[in-house]
Amino acid sequence: MQPELYTRVVLVQDIPQANLKAGDTAMYIDYLPVKTGEAGAILEVFNALGESIDVVTVPISAIAPLTADQIPAVRTRAG
Repeated sequence: MQPELYTRVVLVQDIPQANLKAGDTAMYIDYLPVKTGEAGAILEVFNALGESIDVVTVPISAIAPLTADQIPAVRTRAG
């Protein structure tokens, strides 16, 4: 699944090396094609105040578009 650039997406799996969890949201900012293996996605992560806190690369399968039946939540970013 490759969403439109600069749209919000939700993580569907934990990304431990970036201290992100399934359910966290981020802005999809670029697509990373590969010749073999799985393509990647570059995400910009924001805190609850809308401040940019990280830019991470994840497998494209780790993200999904947001849907109208989802409710955002807040958690503390430990780490």
